[in-house]
Amino acid sequence: MTSSSAEQLPEWGPAEHVPAEELLRRQGIRPIESVDELACPDLFESDDELDEFISYVHASRHTGLV
Repeated sequence: MTSSSAEQLPEWGPAEHVPAEELLRRQGIRPIESVDELACPDLFESDDELDEFISYVHASRHTGLV
């Protein structure tokens, strides 16, 4: 009979199953009330910086495409 690394691992007790809703409650996460909550004003310092980012994303998504 051979030994595997799985046999050498310590035994862990079963993990407590916690429903997603309970995890969200414990972490204080709530549903958004408006898409405005997702806005990040002043994320880019200038229009040029935004344009640079958009160009980068566009180029990276088309790299290797023929």
